Parts: sequence; C-alpha cells; structure tokens
Amino acid sequence: MSDARLAAALRRAIAEGLLPATAPAQDDRPWPVVLLTAFGAWLAAIPLIGLAGLLLADTMRHGPGQYIVGVLALAAAIYALRRTTLPLFVEQLITPLLIVGMALLGWGLFRDLPEAVASAVLALVALGSAFAIPRPWLRVVLAAAAAALAALAWLPWDRSGWHDALVRFWLAWHLDLLLWAAAGGAQRSLLGERWSPRASAAVESMRAGWLLATLLGLAWWSGMTFLVGASVSPGGGLAGELFGRLAQRDVGGAAMAAMRVASVLLAVGAAAWAARRWRSLQTPAAAGVALVLVALAWFMPALGASLVALSACSVGKRWRLAASAGLTAAWIVGGFYYQLAWPLATKAAVLVAAGIVLGALAWLAFRGHGVATTSSAGEPAGSMKLPWGPGGLRSMPVDRLGIVATALLVVLAANLAIWQKEDLIANGQPVFVAIAPSDPRSLMQGDYMRLNFRVPPQLLQDAGGLLENERPVMVATKDERGVVSFVRLHQGEPLAAGELRIELTPMHGDWVVVSDAWSFAEGEAARWAPAKFGEFRVDAKGHALLVGLRGADLGKL
Repeated sequence: MSDARLAAALRRAIAEGLLPATAPAQDDRPWPVVLLTAFGAWLAAIPLIGLAGLLLADTMRHGPGQYIVGVLALAAAIYALRRTTLPLFVEQLITPLLIVGMALLGWGLFRDLPEAVASAVLALVALGSAFAIPRPWLRVVLAAAAAALAALAWLPWDRSGWHDALVRFWLAWHLDLLLWAAAGGAQRSLLGERWSPRASAAVESMRAGWLLATLLGLAWWSGMTFLVGASVSPGGGLAGELFGRLAQRDVGGAAMAAMRVASVLLAVGAAAWAARRWRSLQTPAAAGVALVLVALAWFMPALGASLVALSACSVGKRWRLAASAGLTAAWIVGGFYYQLAWPLATKAAVLVAAGIVLGALAWLAFRGHGVATTSSAGEPAGSMKLPWGPGGLRSMPVDRLGIVATALLVVLAANLAIWQKEDLIANGQPVFVAIAPSDPRSLMQGDYMRLNFRVPPQLLQDAGGLLENERPVMVATKDERGVVSFVRLHQGEPLAAGELRIELTPMHGDWVVVSDAWSFAEGEAARWAPAKFGEFRVDAKGHALLVGLRGADLGKL
C-alpha cells in the first residue's frame, strides 16, 4: 500500500472512530523487543511492590487502608499511563501498580459489601479505568475483567442457590452480550456524531475486551469440549464445584426449555442478519448450513449467543473477533459430547446427522463450483474433472491435495492406534489394580463410572507436576492372583524379579493409572457398581490399557 493510500485509510478510520486522532501509521517496535522489555519491567516491579506491601501492611489490614492505598495506586497508574510519550519500559513498570490498585480496592469492597455488589462496583471501576487510559491493549484487558466481574455478580456466593446457578450464569453471559451489542449501537448512533474520535476508539477497544470475556464465559458455561476434558481440570473449591454443577446440567425442564428456545431464536437472528448484510449467503447451501446451526442451538443453549457474535463481527469485518466467536462456537459444539443430560445415542445421532447434512451441502457447493469452473474453461457444462481422473494428482489444486492427504493421515493414525491397542490386549501381561473408594455423588454419571485406582499418595507426589518432560512410571509388584501393589517411582534402575512398570497418564490436572472412568452401555449401571478391581494389560515398557472391571473375588462382572 502506498503512503497516500495508507494516509487516506487512517483518516477514514479516525473519522469513523476506529482509531484515535493521534494514531501512528505503524508501530516500529519489534514484538521480541516489546516482550523482553515487558518481562524485565515486571521482574523489576514485583519486588518493589512486595516491599511497599510489607511497609504498608499494618495500614492495609485495618480500617480504610485498602481503599486509601488502592485509590492512590490506581490514580497514580492512570495518571502515568495517560502520557502519550511514556517509554515502553516505564509503561510495563507501571502496569503492575494498576493491578495492585485494583486488587486492593477489590479486597476492601469484598470485605465490606455483599459479594454481588462488590463485583458490580469493581466492574464499574475497571470500565472507568479502561476509558481513562489511552492504551488499546490495556483497555481490552480491563474491559474483559469488567465483563467477568459483571457476570460474577450473579453468582450465588453463599452456595444456597446452586440449584439455579446454571440459569444465573446463562443469563449473566447473555446480558453481557446484550450490553456489548447496545454499546455498539450507541457507538454508531451517538459517539460517531457527538463525541470525539478518541472516545469512540476507546469504546471500540473496550467492546473488544468485553466480547472476548463473554465468549470465554459462554465456552466455560458449556463445559469441556471434546478430547480436552481428559487433560484439563476446572480445579477445586468453588470453581470446581460450580463446574461440576454445570457439567451435570441439573436444571428444571421449564428453565432449560426456555434457554433452548432463546438459543434457537438467537441463532435464527444471527443467520438472518448475516444473510441480509452479506448477499453471498443468500443461497440454498448457506440456508441449509443455517438450519443445521439453528437445530444444534436447541441442544446447546450457549450456541445461539456465540453465533450472534460471529455474525455481527463478520458483518462488521472484525475478523479477529469473528475468529474468536467461531472458535467459541466450535468449542460449544464439541462440549455437547460431555453433556450428561442427553443419552449417548441421542448425542451421536445429532452430531452424525449434522455432519452428514453439512457434508452434503459442502459437496453440492463444491460440485457447483467445479461445474462453473470447467464450463468457463471451455469444457462441457456439467462435467467435472475428478482428482483421480486424467492428469491424476498433478492436476489437483494444492488445497484439495492437502485435504486428501490429511484425510489419509487421519485414517492411518486411527488404524495405527487401534492396532497398538489390539496388540497390547492380545500380548500384554494381565494385572489387576484395586479401586479406592470414590465420592458416591459422582460414582455413577449417566453412561460411565468414575474410577479412582489405589495408588499411595506419596508416590503421586513424587511423580511431580504435569509439566514434566516425561510421564512418570511406577514400579509395582503383583501377588499370586495378579493384583499389583505400587512400591516406588521408577528412576531408570533395573527391575527386580517379579516387578513390572506401569506408566501414569495425565488427566484432570493429576496423574492417574491409564484412566479415571469406565464407559458402558446405558442401563448397565447395576452390573458395574460392584467393581473392586480394574483389569489391565501391561507391556514390557509400562504401557497399560484398561480392558475391564472385576468384582471382589476377581470374577468377571
């Protein structure tokens, strides 16, 4: 782009309020320099803040000390960050001071006010700070924090209202989305005409942060997505308990039906808005995709809101936010796999049907595109060159060749994994591991059983955290029945006679023996409830596979 065109584009962006009046044409600071400078500034700031905290500890413990120090720290940080010529190192040095000020205010507010009121007040403080600081990235972060605090105001902090926590948070994140849309309307109708471009640019950055937090909240509300729940844990305490409630979807029929209807209406509105503003979507194929998404929105109450964000951001050509909304929608669809309120057969039927319809629509669109392309090249209309026809793979475009190669690799990897498991089942050493007592509230959940194999806690502590380079391996011995006892962590030493190795697996933020769950067909809970041992196959390298459960006398269930 030439300098004249770049200057004209900047002028249009400033006139529309997307950039401040003093927006530079380019940030000439390489990102590695910015990252290293920020890292050095934070290393220097943290000890200074810690020293100040020690000196003012008595003042902040009693009376209004938190408010005084917090307001002073926040005001000083805002005053310094408002300077346009602030060096990068100083900017990053002051940012921790801003965080400390917000944290001290939150400390005092949550101590003296009801938690919901304190969350709302702190959200307003974060929004005010974001508007006052002319730093786009800080505005995004502070607005995201404000959106999260606004949603937390709906949380039943005393845990007496857990029965409606799911509905509360669904309403909270949808209210956040409504406020985001209202701010966009106000920005277009009011700020662009009556306010300065700087104010409009501030609202634009704050809306971006608010939406990102809202999308993250919708994804979190929907639970873990497919294949992520096996390696990521929501944690314990209040967050873990709330996440467990959300995963179980323990909501009355009327409330859940209302959320599903709202999700469908939002999905319909998103599709209609996108089709109205984007003429290329006014096709039968696009309408078919919209119908599939509307149908999925019935089963996934958070999907409609994410589709609204995707539609609005795509129409407004805010592609990064649109990509975030699309990723959220994909996460929500993947999370449908873990929704225990639906039978496994129903979930499979819904997803398979959606996949078939979308695949058929894609094939029809691809076929139509191929017909148009060959006709324009002088070939008979209706003919289509297949990739395995004349010319072979050499005539296939790179993108189609990549799709074919990826599909072949997926099939190859899946069959290789199946072969490895079958080989381990056939040739592995059979051993049995005792099942430790488990929380009876989560022993049976729908179509799987929660397992907790008996491993000495000290050995799990010796295994270290999940960030280790390799998976830990336990050394075990087995008795004449084949029941193993874990004795120590393997450190590479030779095994003694009768010893074997069993590799641990990361799952839900901890190390487990292969798996923490046993899946079974619906209606078979009574069959598997008496299980006392897990039946494994183990090879010489310690790779183990759970193949069954046994009763107290090692009898098959």
